[in-house]
Amino acid sequence: MIRSVLKGSGSALPARVVSNQELAERLDTSDEWIRERTGITQRYIAGEGETTSTLATAAARAALADAGLEPGEIDLIVLATATPDSTFPATAVQVQHALGSTGSAAFDVAAVCSGFLYALGAADSMLRTGMASRALVIGAETFSRILDWEDRTTCVLFGDGAGAIVLGAEEVAEDGPGVLATRLHAAGEHRELLYVDGGPSTTGTVGKLRMKGREVFRHAVVNLAAVLEEVLEAADFAATDIDWVVPHQANLRILDATARKLQLPIEKVVVTVDRHANTSAASVPLAFDVARRDGRIKPGDLVMMEAMGGGFTWGASLLRM
Repeated sequence: MIRSVLKGSGSALPARVVSNQELAERLDTSDEWIRERTGITQRYIAGEGETTSTLATAAARAALADAGLEPGEIDLIVLATATPDSTFPATAVQVQHALGSTGSAAFDVAAVCSGFLYALGAADSMLRTGMASRALVIGAETFSRILDWEDRTTCVLFGDGAGAIVLGAEEVAEDGPGVLATRLHAAGEHRELLYVDGGPSTTGTVGKLRMKGREVFRHAVVNLAAVLEEVLEAADFAATDIDWVVPHQANLRILDATARKLQLPIEKVVVTVDRHANTSAASVPLAFDVARRDGRIKPGDLVMMEAMGGGFTWGASLLRM
């Protein structure tokens, strides 16, 4: 069978680190308040000259180097972001140009924190059907540019960054590596719980992020547990078969609650929210790259990726390394 097999991964972060203490000096908050409610201790914030496309390009270069491939060997770039450099052209096209991957298909996916899972699903489908042979799948954000820095309930939660993976279409045995199953969902009726209050067609402005955190938490735990079970059933595995869960890094409490609901030990969950905060579409590939490079995720492991974001959108994908 033809599967999308992981060939490499990479990530990139802005130069500037912003601690909880630094935020506490200008907001009505404290390091203790942020840690207790989110598990976050710091985040990276993009500075002058750092954009979604520059971070995405750096992550893509790292993933290509890890895969031992040149940009010209890529024929598909799918980039997930809610904070593109421009309304158009797609940020993926800018990354394509920066890499020199001439002639490859390139487009953006907008599904906020679930964006990387949606991008992975799209790339996997195109690889398995022969529309492409090698793909860069990227999640990149500069969420700091759409935050209301006077709203302590939201601005302390987010950070900037990018993560990328390289996939290649390969013929493998049934028990071989690759993307085994992906499931994606959306529920537009919950838009008002997590959204940005602007846009080209409505206000003509970028807008700022608005969120009702308690309601988002409740939906996240239920939806993520359900989609994980759905993917496991589709791939004919049990939760106990999973070696690692790489979740969207929204909040440590959500990660703990989802693990408990699936009866998974928290030790099997890759956690980077403490140092990266919530980087939206970048959080899953960022955490995945960290766990691969520190040796936790190894060849042969079963890895579950999952995320939920504004829309609501949510999804999960099971990979064998």
